[in-house]
Amino acid sequence: MIKDHRPYAVRKAYRGFENFYVRHFLRPQLKTLGEGFTFMKPWHVEIFGWPIEIGRCVHVIASPDLKVRFSVWSPVKGQGCIRIGDYCLICPGVRVSSAAEISIGDNTMLANGVYVTDSDWHDLYNRIIPSETSAPIRIETNVWIGDHAIICKGVTIGENSVIGAGAVVVNDVPANAIAAGNPARVVKHLDLSKKLVTRAEWFADPVRLSADIERLDRQRLHGNTLWRWIRHILFPATGE
Repeated sequence: MIKDHRPYAVRKAYRGFENFYVRHFLRPQLKTLGEGFTFMKPWHVEIFGWPIEIGRCVHVIASPDLKVRFSVWSPVKGQGCIRIGDYCLICPGVRVSSAAEISIGDNTMLANGVYVTDSDWHDLYNRIIPSETSAPIRIETNVWIGDHAIICKGVTIGENSVIGAGAVVVNDVPANAIAAGNPARVVKHLDLSKKLVTRAEWFADPVRLSADIERLDRQRLHGNTLWRWIRHILFPATGE
């Protein structure tokens, strides 16, 4: 689809239904979910286990072919938890699986297909029993993890660091570094003389942000009618 053909009223109702779905079906499965959240297609978000905590102003994007999955399961009673901070971005296909503890700091961005797991899940020699090899993962604030990267057990990633697409992180990554490869290694350091702008700054004035988004939606969808939208669904034309 080149253009969103929905009338503004339909778009607004759709967003309202997404928010209802999150509050009615997802929030009860979470220990905490902060306000200001945005879930796109939340019926493709799967939650299993307890406790899972998600902070304020999180943005979660799911799709039918790339579901987002948060799961906690541990063979040891009392272990396993997921904590996701404020202002985080979770893209389609992200999986976060915990048997020990996974902590994701504020402003962190997880790109498409990222996998974060703090366990091997199966024993190395006895493949029919759960693995007892697990270790906590700590992802500090303002980290950016690239497309289809894998973050393995026991790893700490320092603040502001960037993990390249497809990287497999098996060792700690220091703060303000760029790491890539399999296994991932530091290939560059950030220039600390340059100002870092985090996602939190986008939410600094939530009232104004909401008004700006509504204004942009009205402009983008201006002129759309219910009839033209239905016609597009049933009989899409070339270039639409």
